[in-house]
Amino acid sequence: MGSNVKKIVIAEKAPKPVGPYSQAVKAGKFLFVSGQLPIEPKEGKIVAADIASQTKRVMENINLILDAAGYSMGDVVSTSVYLASMALFDEFNREYSKYFDADFPARTTVAGAELKAGALIEVSAVAYKK
Repeated sequence: MGSNVKKIVIAEKAPKPVGPYSQAVKAGKFLFVSGQLPIEPKEGKIVAADIASQTKRVMENINLILDAAGYSMGDVVSTSVYLASMALFDEFNREYSKYFDADFPARTTVAGAELKAGALIEVSAVAYKK
């Protein structure tokens, strides 16, 4: 893909990638946000231990990346959620729902995923803006 087709998004306020990937890639009107872990940007590590706090941190990290690219949570059309256990589902949903208005994005939720040590959740997102 040429540089005119995609643009790498770097959000200085969001956690830096922990591997060989971009925080997000803009392709046309779409923005693809890589899976975000509950990493505190200033600390550079996972600092929360419960699913509500981790979900909040992940969603805030996604919001920082969206903002850096000129998008908002209202532009998110799809998310993929990876939970350490389905036992966390209800508490995750309560926190996750706070980040969207009535029109929720499409979502896939998978449980039992082996995540980075200390992480209970990882979320990726796709946004679209006219």
